[in-house]
Amino acid sequence: MKIVKFSAMWCSGCLVMNPIWEKIKKIYPQIEFINYDYDVDEDMKEKYKIGNILPEVIIYKDDKEVTRIIGEKKQKEIIKIIDSL
Repeated sequence: MKIVKFSAMWCSGCLVMNPIWEKIKKIYPQIEFINYDYDVDEDMKEKYKIGNILPEVIIYKDDKEVTRIIGEKKQKEIIKIIDSL
């Protein structure tokens, strides 16, 4: 499984979610986490078709996109989504 996360320094939701994603990384060390900056990684933003609401997280399983998490979510919600996959 792979998780691709887009965030920005100016995004308040991203600042709220960053510590939650750090905890999730520790819970799931087998998952590959890739982080992109919304303002810097323009080419990746286009490649992944990232919208205007951040943070935007894309979850891949077997190299196929299975879901996107957009905006702020509680840690329990994210764990439930990951565990369901």
